[in-house]
Amino acid sequence: KHQQLSSLLLLLPTAARALSTSSSSPAIINHLLHRPHLTHSYYALRHGQSLANVAKIISSDPQISTVQHGLSKVGQEQATLAGSSFAKQYLNDASSSSKNDNYKGVAIFSSDFTRARETATLFTSQLHNQQIPIYTNDIVLETRLRERYFGELNGGPDDQYQKVWDVDCTNPNHDEFGVEAANCVLERTTRLVTELDELLSSLSTTAASTTSSSGGEEEQKWKVVLVAHGDVLQIMQTGFLRHEDAARHRSLEHLETATIRELILN
Repeated sequence: KHQQLSSLLLLLPTAARALSTSSSSPAIINHLLHRPHLTHSYYALRHGQSLANVAKIISSDPQISTVQHGLSKVGQEQATLAGSSFAKQYLNDASSSSKNDNYKGVAIFSSDFTRARETATLFTSQLHNQQIPIYTNDIVLETRLRERYFGELNGGPDDQYQKVWDVDCTNPNHDEFGVEAANCVLERTTRLVTELDELLSSLSTTAASTTSSSGGEEEQKWKVVLVAHGDVLQIMQTGFLRHEDAARHRSLEHLETATIRELILN
């Protein structure tokens, strides 16, 4: 059974509902805006091709998408290849890095939507095959990585995304069609990143302190892979770029299915 993040890192259903339907801007939109640095390294991984992609429909309702619309066969192959490539790069980096660049392993946090969960599982299996240490030895499901909710457009043709994006660029707080505001996605995802950075750092510090008296290793970092959805990950990337809001998320390079992208705090 997949590990679940502590209650500290999970939204209550009522809070999530309020977040997705509110048209007002949260008090803090980008939790990374004034963050001086992040201890760990972060990567965005979009899910592989899903059955919803094949059907060209919008799938954003948790009641449906957590049980339906998993990966197509192509998507399964994409996710496996992404894991294999990441594992190879990880091992290459480990063999050539200085001590200060050593990583403890890979921490994989995933949306609980079926397409993301299946992607994360296949991706992680490739790392296990190479005996790369995995945080909790499994993926961790995190609701704040869920797809942006597209309201009344859910279940309809995916060419309707553009209607939402056209308004996002001028008003990232809008909730037209009952969608979750882009700024609300930015808030929940960047808050997650800051909390994960603190959580993983606290665990590393504790481990380091228990070995320091006997000359143990210095504090090590994690490579953190966030498995989610195109809109969510591009909006989150605006946070790493220190944008004040999510208005320009569609100006970023499009993140294709099963593509992994390093997220660097600008």
